[in-house]
Amino acid sequence: MALDQDRAAGSLYRQVAADLREAITSGSFGEAGRLPAEGALAEQYGVSRGTVRQALALLRADGLVTSRRGTRRVVLGGARVQSFSELLSFTHWARSMGEEPGGRLESLTRRPADAAEREQLRLAPGTEVYVTLRLRTLSGTPVMVERTVYPPRVGELVAQLPPDVVSHTEPLREHGILFTDADHTIDVVAADADDARLLSCRRGSPLLREKRRTTDPTGTPVEWSQDRYLPGTVAFSIHNSLASSALSRHARDED
Repeated sequence: MALDQDRAAGSLYRQVAADLREAITSGSFGEAGRLPAEGALAEQYGVSRGTVRQALALLRADGLVTSRRGTRRVVLGGARVQSFSELLSFTHWARSMGEEPGGRLESLTRRPADAAEREQLRLAPGTEVYVTLRLRTLSGTPVMVERTVYPPRVGELVAQLPPDVVSHTEPLREHGILFTDADHTIDVVAADADDARLLSCRRGSPLLREKRRTTDPTGTPVEWSQDRYLPGTVAFSIHNSLASSALSRHARDED
């Protein structure tokens, strides 16, 4: 399957990576299967070995293949890739990967917002927020604990939803609450007692954490969330370039 050589040479490896990514996520190679050798891939796509290596580097960064050189790359079927190139809810992302998303509400409380929550949600002192703790699953397997803080106008609607509703985003959209933009911070955090109980891991085990503040089309915050993932269940993909980038590095804040 030769690629369109009329396209810029720098984009060829992305075409190869996209095609291989689709094949991997669709299960064409199976879990722990092996990709064809670099030479075979180069011949298959009508590109150089250097182009194939660049494509494999992208897949490796996504957590989809091993990094061993000199051997056929092994597919890592456990990690699902989530890109930050577009804003997708957990439910929409899971379905796009061919997984069945699940959600179970563990607790919902209403209390005064603390200082950090007031800052993130732009609330006045004394304002009450709604705080949810949910277990999220992929095809029945626990993968993430979701802690979300909602401002009053959103939390009042969330409190009316069934505890086993799969998605909060979809029913909120029906009430005119739109999730359109988000700021993300990725770090690693130790599992606490709730994480250990819900994810069946040891307390203190490292978890991948995504902190997210989401706003509506007017720029008004609608949620402040912390999602904690079991290692090996998800990989995040970010694309940047010298011309533009939405990614920045900064020192980790103290919790």
